[in-house]
Amino acid sequence: MPAQNLSADNAASPQLGARLRKRRRQMGLTLQEMCDRAGLSVGYLSQLERDKAVPTLATLAQIARAMDVSVEFFVSTHKPTDAFSRAEGRPRFSLAGSSVVYEAISADYPGSEMSSYILHVPPHYASETVSHDGEEIIIMLEGCIEVTLGGESFVMRPGDSMHYDGKTTHSWSNPTDIPARVLWTGMLNILNPGRARHMPSVIAANNDP
Repeated sequence: MPAQNLSADNAASPQLGARLRKRRRQMGLTLQEMCDRAGLSVGYLSQLERDKAVPTLATLAQIARAMDVSVEFFVSTHKPTDAFSRAEGRPRFSLAGSSVVYEAISADYPGSEMSSYILHVPPHYASETVSHDGEEIIIMLEGCIEVTLGGESFVMRPGDSMHYDGKTTHSWSNPTDIPARVLWTGMLNILNPGRARHMPSVIAANNDP
């Protein structure tokens, strides 16, 4: 598919490329894999991600379908107020089969790479042992959890933190009778159902007793 050159009129959506690239990376797909899904050439998608071309609405809809989002995902604007959230108004969710509740605190703007959530962990929750790409930072806010990282165990209490490579095998649990709250930040996106290999280990499994 021939690329359209950018002009002053085309420049109305300068952040489209960043959104395309971020979404593709969230899905864990290479340029070739995404092109296979969308029916585009690698060269053309590469130009779109670098804002060297502007797709027609029909092509953007084709890409949106391949990325499991709506067209509005790519054309909506981000306002400064979107960066702010109040404690009582943040969205909360849980995943099927898990008793952990996730509170989203990060903003999703074009080009953003990091995700951050407050995890509300019930007593006696335990994850399986996993390893994956990416890195994670966790900070204990309330309660206590036990983290096993590379075969070593660490008891984390309020104020304690840990920063580690996801490739290091790890698991964690709340062995107490008291709920815990953990601040999680990383380069992964847990709002991407169906692609568990790109999710943080905290939602990879729930081995509740």
